[in-house]
Amino acid sequence: MRNVPLSPLTLVLVALLCGQAAGAAEAGDPKVVDTDVGGVEAPEIPVDEVAPKVAKDAGDLVVAGYLRALAGINSEGSRAACFQLAGAGAKYRLGNECEVYGELFFGKQIVSFTDGASISANAMFSLNRPMAYNSTSYSTDTSVAQAYLAAEKLSFLNGGALWAGLRYYKREDIHINDFFYWNPQGLGGGVEDIAIGGVKVSLAMFTEDNRDQAIKADRYDFQVRGLKVNPNGELEFGYSAIPASGHIYTGGDSGWSVTVQHRQTNLWGEGWNKFAVQYGVGPGTGLGSTGPLTNTTSDTRFRVVEGLFAQMTPKLGGMLTGVYQKDESPLGDQTWLSIGGRLVYGFTDHLKLQGELGHDQVRPSVGDTRNLTKLTIAPTLAMARGFWARPELRFFYTYARWNEAAARAANGSTNSAVASTASTGIFASGNQGSTIGLQFEGWW
Repeated sequence: MRNVPLSPLTLVLVALLCGQAAGAAEAGDPKVVDTDVGGVEAPEIPVDEVAPKVAKDAGDLVVAGYLRALAGINSEGSRAACFQLAGAGAKYRLGNECEVYGELFFGKQIVSFTDGASISANAMFSLNRPMAYNSTSYSTDTSVAQAYLAAEKLSFLNGGALWAGLRYYKREDIHINDFFYWNPQGLGGGVEDIAIGGVKVSLAMFTEDNRDQAIKADRYDFQVRGLKVNPNGELEFGYSAIPASGHIYTGGDSGWSVTVQHRQTNLWGEGWNKFAVQYGVGPGTGLGSTGPLTNTTSDTRFRVVEGLFAQMTPKLGGMLTGVYQKDESPLGDQTWLSIGGRLVYGFTDHLKLQGELGHDQVRPSVGDTRNLTKLTIAPTLAMARGFWARPELRFFYTYARWNEAAARAANGSTNSAVASTASTGIFASGNQGSTIGLQFEGWW
């Protein structure tokens, strides 16, 4: 798809205009449903407004969107710098996302039936424009991120659904570091959320994860969700299998992974906690997605993820996360540890103060341990006090510091946030750097 020459200022102005309705809705603390837009949850729209018995006009169209943009100056005098530790699977994102990124989702019910079943068409388009001082290109990349059909609320599937196409599928992430630890998205089809014995069962088959996957491989995904184990607590299970037949010429083996997650809701009102344990072998080291197809059964990954969100008072909300990941391979082992949190305090309905602190550590079996700590303080203009209230315009200061091992490991990285920490980069003299600037984030 061709590049679209949109300036960051234009995108921010459009988002501010479109995002007013979202901010007003969040101020009333609505229920939320997962829309898979921007990795966040959006306000729930009443079913009778978006799924009438007969879909006739544009009023039946569901539209949702996400946009973020960052601009600033780093401590060495050039445009914004962002910071990530070499070998870490994510970075803490407040004041640390050097790009303009947007998503626009459209959903349309095209057929409905008297028993409540319906067929819908869904599509989502995304754009990304790097803005970091050391980006290799500043062109805007656009793509079709989702395009699928779904037949929902089918009686012969006990209320389940049939779907086919390109889809963000049952993704799980932690918002403050944008870490999608369970992400079986891709091009495929399947049956979803079939009610059986008090749980919901889903089975899907994918032929690729995304357009950037160099070698395609089949992947089978099986999930069981909704097993109640305690008040407001449920267990969720996932199994992914990648057979060898589709990629045997790469020299790798077949692979698999398993995920067990406990989800607790209604903590301090609308708060929640997610605790996941994951293990993968071979190409299954993607832990839901497809890992390197050259992996053999000697390549394994074990991961534990903890995520906690709470709106403790109408003014004070926050999120904490922790990750432990151990990779074992004939080429060498590596452990990634991460812990961080964000606090948001709303002084008024339109003025907040946000703070985020995150620390990452990578310990390879060969070489020294790498460390990076990142701190951001951000006075914020917003539409409401709550943690999730958007849109927001943040005036931020981000500071990061890392050790010499991290600097050496970052040399030659094509990731601009990792390359900021390189010993050959502009911050090499002190292994520390900062950025001051503006960041916009909104969804609707």
